[in-house]
Amino acid sequence: MGRIAELITRRWVAGLLALFALLGAGAVIGVVGQAEQPPTTIAALPIGSDSRAAAELRAELPEAEGSTAIVLYAADTPLTAEQLAVVQERARSLPGATGAPARVAEDGTAATIVVPVTTKDATETAQVVTELRAAASADLPPGLTAQVTGPAAIQADLAAVFDGANVRLLAATASVVALLLVITYRSPVLWLVPLTVVGAADQLAAVLATRTLAFFDVQWDESTIGILSVLVFGAGTDYALLLISRYRDELRVFEDRRDAMAHALGRTAEAVLSSAVTVTLGLLTLLLSVFPSTRGLGLACAVGVLVAATFALVVLPAALVVFGRWVFWPKVPHVGQASLADSRSPWRRVGDAVAGRPAVFVAVTLAVLAIAAAGITQIRTGLDAADQFLQKPEAIAAAERLAESFPAGSADPTLVVSRTDDAEALAATVAQVDGVASARPVASSGGVSEVAAVFAAEPGSPAAERTVIAVRDALASMPDTHVGGTEAEALDTARASTRDRTVVFPLILGLVLVALGLLLRSVVAPLVLVATVVGTYLASLGLSWVIFTQVLGFERLDDGVPLLAFVFLVALGVDYNIFLVTRAAEEARAHGARQGMLRALAATGGVITSAGILLAAVFAVLGVLPLVVLAQLGVIICVGVLLDTLVVRTVLVPAIALILGDRFWWPRRVGTARGEA
Repeated sequence: MGRIAELITRRWVAGLLALFALLGAGAVIGVVGQAEQPPTTIAALPIGSDSRAAAELRAELPEAEGSTAIVLYAADTPLTAEQLAVVQERARSLPGATGAPARVAEDGTAATIVVPVTTKDATETAQVVTELRAAASADLPPGLTAQVTGPAAIQADLAAVFDGANVRLLAATASVVALLLVITYRSPVLWLVPLTVVGAADQLAAVLATRTLAFFDVQWDESTIGILSVLVFGAGTDYALLLISRYRDELRVFEDRRDAMAHALGRTAEAVLSSAVTVTLGLLTLLLSVFPSTRGLGLACAVGVLVAATFALVVLPAALVVFGRWVFWPKVPHVGQASLADSRSPWRRVGDAVAGRPAVFVAVTLAVLAIAAAGITQIRTGLDAADQFLQKPEAIAAAERLAESFPAGSADPTLVVSRTDDAEALAATVAQVDGVASARPVASSGGVSEVAAVFAAEPGSPAAERTVIAVRDALASMPDTHVGGTEAEALDTARASTRDRTVVFPLILGLVLVALGLLLRSVVAPLVLVATVVGTYLASLGLSWVIFTQVLGFERLDDGVPLLAFVFLVALGVDYNIFLVTRAAEEARAHGARQGMLRALAATGGVITSAGILLAAVFAVLGVLPLVVLAQLGVIICVGVLLDTLVVRTVLVPAIALILGDRFWWPRRVGTARGEA
């Protein structure tokens, strides 16, 4: 790496490299652009599940080109003759209406009109629903209201969440990063360099990631690019903070800034590369998920981390060298100033306090983590449609009102699809199952029939889950017959999420252990570090659950959040482990294991804390999108990163290392107290 570092920092090479890299990235972004997201309704359904099989079989029906919308007309009192006349007229005149009479509730206060929506594209569906809502609400008699719900309306409201979301998320993320960089460096100029480099990396990563997904035919969803952007900004800025911190230190030793950068890059490259490879491998474990969209997220984020690391190690050093020391103004480093490792920084004072009574700090920290993790025993998973939005959209409000006058599952019936011509017999079989309020044939063509079953149970309730199982049991003897729809998909999602956690959790821990073992050439240190990462994850999950239930009002955790939070926290937590222990090993060669750890804490404590706060804030920005799953993921990672940087990496890991001494590095020998290798 030494020769490469010298090449990157040469006078003319640095400027040309930075210029061509940024121009090349701009050309790829502008000319190639992101790949188009393939339209699909099954990217979120687990592979091999019954609900996915139902959706695939349903696609053979000509009527299955889209979905359905339910127009709900309601009043506080039974509908008058004038109101009923308007409703029945709308059943004939609404865009896409079949002309079938409106269905009036038994209590007389509501009526529904089912409108087929024959589009697959989410944008077109949203447009159809918008037009339907406008037509349904126009010129109504006093006291009569109109709302649109059903699967198509829920899909439209979900699409509205992501309308312009990536731009808002990017703007919010960049603003947070810029603010924290200004606070960290307290310089009016320096922050612009890493922000520009990381911003270019983010946009290039979006292009390369989507093109990679399209090339390998891996599906992704609307949230993929947003999460990718947050990760690239977070990881890229972390790497930038580490490099710039070491560069500032080396400017206190070397007069020539190019020599300082070459030395800084040579010393940080191993940590950054090791971190990037470990994080990438961790993210790639998501390819083993049975959810296509989760696979897409893992592959996209893996590409993003590699792009971020490349820009941090190649483009950023070249860009920084173009400028002189003045870029750090007003705190310009000069030769002869004390380095961070030799300074009496707050982090060195923390290290000295920990060194005084390490066993006490270990016991107290573990007790705090255990108390925080206690909340995981109360966690309930599984969000239904009504709980997916931070702000209740019209489709959900209408579904709740519809349930007051009609059977609870009327707004979103369960769909039974079978390779049979006898739709009536299929409907009769389904209708006999306990918990099914009604069942009617809705389509039959080419030897495939579809039945819509309305459940009596409240959507998302245990009773609704039991009804899905009962329907499947009743149809078990019928070949190529599958149960789909929201309730069935929720059941399959919960089961598949459990399977994913069982497979991915141990695999990613094993990969991280191997990666740390190869990097540190140690057995004990990787075991300690991975154990602390797991402890951080459990504590953050338990603490976040308290925040969800007591502050934010969430009653359940999305099924996929624990897996994604685990992958991100373990992978990103390894970053800070690597930053600390690689510096500790370097310092130990001259100062021994004990002083090596204390000097490493003094040197990296500030940058790790800054990086952690920045990363936590960046993931918290996911709350910009009014979707519960992203808000939950952002909160858990935010809490976990703060715990990791402020408690685990600052107190627990140094305390354990001080207790173990040279045994922390076994079987490797990093040095002695007299500095002998």
